[in-house]
Amino acid sequence: MDVGAKEFEESLPLLQELVQESDFVGLDIEFTGLRSNLSGPQQISLFDLPSEWYLKTRQSVQQFTICQIGLSMFSAIEGEANKYVAHSCNFFLFPTTFGILDSEFSFQASSVQFLNQYGFNYNKFLKNGIPYMNEEQEKKIRHDILSGNWRVRSSLDKDQIKVVIDEVTRWLDLAKEGDWMTLPGIAGFQAFEVQLVLRQALHNIWTVLKDDGVVVKKVSKQHRWYLQSTSCDRESCWKENILLSAKGFSVFFHMLVKAQKPLVGHNMMMDLLYLHEKFFRPLPESYDQFKQNIHSLFPVIIDTKNVTKDIWKEMNFPRVSSLSEVYEVLNSDLNPTKNSGPEIVHAISCEKYVETKCPHEAAYDAFLCGSVLLKVAHLLLQKVHRIDPVPESTFPQYLDVLAPYVNQVNLIRAGVPKINFSGPDYPSIRPPILILSVKRWPGVSEQQVYQKFQNLCKFDVRRLTRSQFLLLTNKFKDARNILKEYRSHPTLRVSLYRYWRHSPDVNCLLQVCGIMTAWALLAFILGRSGP
Repeated sequence: MDVGAKEFEESLPLLQELVQESDFVGLDIEFTGLRSNLSGPQQISLFDLPSEWYLKTRQSVQQFTICQIGLSMFSAIEGEANKYVAHSCNFFLFPTTFGILDSEFSFQASSVQFLNQYGFNYNKFLKNGIPYMNEEQEKKIRHDILSGNWRVRSSLDKDQIKVVIDEVTRWLDLAKEGDWMTLPGIAGFQAFEVQLVLRQALHNIWTVLKDDGVVVKKVSKQHRWYLQSTSCDRESCWKENILLSAKGFSVFFHMLVKAQKPLVGHNMMMDLLYLHEKFFRPLPESYDQFKQNIHSLFPVIIDTKNVTKDIWKEMNFPRVSSLSEVYEVLNSDLNPTKNSGPEIVHAISCEKYVETKCPHEAAYDAFLCGSVLLKVAHLLLQKVHRIDPVPESTFPQYLDVLAPYVNQVNLIRAGVPKINFSGPDYPSIRPPILILSVKRWPGVSEQQVYQKFQNLCKFDVRRLTRSQFLLLTNKFKDARNILKEYRSHPTLRVSLYRYWRHSPDVNCLLQVCGIMTAWALLAFILGRSGP
């Protein structure tokens, strides 16, 4: 089900009900870009501590925005053993423009091409995107609306407002009391805004919002006073409605937070960063504060990338590179619990996914996340009970076997493989750092070193001294191969990095200590040989 600005407010009660009745929610987000083209030390690297990785990635999240969110609400079907129904929704989003709030964001060409390749509808994003804002932006908007400043800094262009007023004024000259006209194509919080402007400018009209636009009716001043004094149409009530409409998807985000359902994604670290920045608060500078905030918003997070990495090793499944490939393997005969695992059906409004694969459509990927979670959890449960089929499998049982993976989110290209949102991060299990000593290659750069080794294996490279470089990979096999190949190389010698032996700081300290010791020894000798 696709949801844009025109359908969102009508769908909100149903969406709230679906979330509250669900067992868990699958999530996927599409962005206008992934990473800023930062160079040198600002690029993410396997050398990064989680806090360093966070600060670098934070800049990209602030630069780009969300164009589509997919949510898939999974609910166990009452009275049917181990059967689930998935309600999957695509939300096209576009930042709120209201008063002084006018967000700037970037597009990354590669991201646009990627989404185009999979049929992303940019018209829905740009023309019918649901507005949203975070709490800091909401405070500013609320102050503007309550203080009346919205009249001066309207989100609609002043010329456009003038055209609307002129059109209604010309109509009024010929209209009789009780006549009405429609202003088509105005929806959402802008419809409330137009009505307030018209009512303020013209005292012999009344306005009503209908499905096809704003209806303007000519009335007497007495009838206008009567309509204006009714409790359901006071200006203060309208201002709250404007704010509610301007918040848009953020209203549903807070419903999702309040429901406290397990949130499931795949490689979902970027998703969590964007949820925090765009709907909650601007990302803090403190990495630890970010972790605390996310854990407070979503106490149970499960990253299927993190879960499937372990399962794939144990089951000797074929290598996969995408979420859809993971899903295909778990749905194939390679999965020993294929026929006994949970049955998953699509809700009536989402039946296009029954026959059609839509990779990188956010709702479809959110559905894949939830399906992968259920199937992997069933594999783990079967492993615990050592029987198949497992009797009376329930979602609480699945959560129990998934406990070691809860709040452990996969991290791409960093010093640790995952982040723990409910406690301290685990120590690195990456291969050891290697040191490259270069001879007879003056002025060699990090990029040249990277290009030298890229055909054999891929390393992150960091300069240590003028002729020494640190090399780090996330594959033990690559580290062993490069050590074997270059341990005795005449000009490019690779060995294991030892901090106390190779660190320039340690070497400098040892040299200073050596000099001081030598001077002290010399002074002692001279003192003893004196008169």
